[in-house]
Amino acid sequence: MKKAQLIGISVAGVAGILAFVMMGSMLKQPPKPAPVVDRVVDAVKVLVARSDLPLGTVATEQSFRWQDWPKDALSPSFITSTAKPQALNEYSGHIARAPILSGEPITDNKVIKPGAGGILAAILPPGMRAISTKIEEKTAVAKLILPNDHVDVILTQRKRTKNGTEDVVTDTLFRNVRVLAIGQQIEAKEGKKNAEGTVATLELTPKQSELLAMANTMGEISLALRSIADLNGDGPTANDDMNKKDRGNSVRILRYGVKSRAYGVN
Repeated sequence: MKKAQLIGISVAGVAGILAFVMMGSMLKQPPKPAPVVDRVVDAVKVLVARSDLPLGTVATEQSFRWQDWPKDALSPSFITSTAKPQALNEYSGHIARAPILSGEPITDNKVIKPGAGGILAAILPPGMRAISTKIEEKTAVAKLILPNDHVDVILTQRKRTKNGTEDVVTDTLFRNVRVLAIGQQIEAKEGKKNAEGTVATLELTPKQSELLAMANTMGEISLALRSIADLNGDGPTANDDMNKKDRGNSVRILRYGVKSRAYGVN
């Protein structure tokens, strides 16, 4: 083969390889991004929490901010900049009556106006009362009861009989009672296993509050923690037999050498 023919074949081969490489690179190029079309959303500015506001937090102007909110998703309870342009200043000093998450819209039923009552009064359901009773480690599940737990309230009395023996009688006064506070703590704190305090504040009806006040003078009050699986929306229930002579859920212990005995334990 002549030298000129070899040179021609070599040049053609190199050109073919270059053409193949260029075609491959063109095929691998990413597609051009689609043009972004601006969409105008009909939005209004809504007052929201700038950060998490735990129950009982006293808010400041820095606690809130305005957030764009789609108009078609607006709730009548939301606070808008058109209805209340001075809301940042107006709601400063209000108290959170329930935990509010960052970015959550503020409504009038989530905060309390200064001077409109304390936080405990705000979280009480209509018709219910808050009443306190002394507790100790041995009478309150080693202080592991926290606010919003539900308990049974038990009264223990010690009575001296005519023959010199001592009777210890226990009665369950109320069942399924909500604990509003332990000491001055009205919310279970994250990472904290127990609440400090020597007083438990319970949620009861007016009549049950009277009975608990009387029971506090009669003997020792104990709280029995209920399982969360047993909770229901019925509220606290009272033992209707507590004032009867023959109580069906009593325990009697006789001392001074006389054998202990129990009767009618439910």
